[in-house]
Amino acid sequence: MRLDKHTLLHQLSERLQQSDRLAHRAEADAREAARSLATESEKKEDGRAAIEYGSLATGQAQRARRLQEELQALTAFGQKELPRFPRQGPVGLGALVDCSTEDEDGFAERTFFVLPAGAGTELTGPGGDGFLSVITPSSPVGRALLGKKAGDTVEVTLAGEVREWTVLEVA
Repeated sequence: MRLDKHTLLHQLSERLQQSDRLAHRAEADAREAARSLATESEKKEDGRAAIEYGSLATGQAQRARRLQEELQALTAFGQKELPRFPRQGPVGLGALVDCSTEDEDGFAERTFFVLPAGAGTELTGPGGDGFLSVITPSSPVGRALLGKKAGDTVEVTLAGEVREWTVLEVA
């Protein structure tokens, strides 16, 4: 597993920035819709819709704030020298972790990138080769994998289903 972590961090940063732009645009659209409904008529229905759009705008503003916090955490992490992990070393923040699990189709392998932000984001390997999932130390999979080494197996409950993950390699 030889992937450039800085390239992956940049890719994640771009995705978070794009989500931030979308959240700001959705907030502005919802606020404008709330204003236009409130001024067009004083009908109860329009008033209720204006309140709903206002709530939507508030939710999008909160989403944008969370994304800004994630971008700041990611930037701070990326400015330091990224940690190197021996193949048999324990999983920590900044590790790329290859795992296998068994599902209904047989064994499947997944690669995780343990970062302080961006949980759930799917990144693509160089040249579109393969996918990686970003996990954080506070996510169920992240909590289970921290400190584990190649060969260790952990159980993680996702969506009410217990799954076993075996660490294959840490980088």
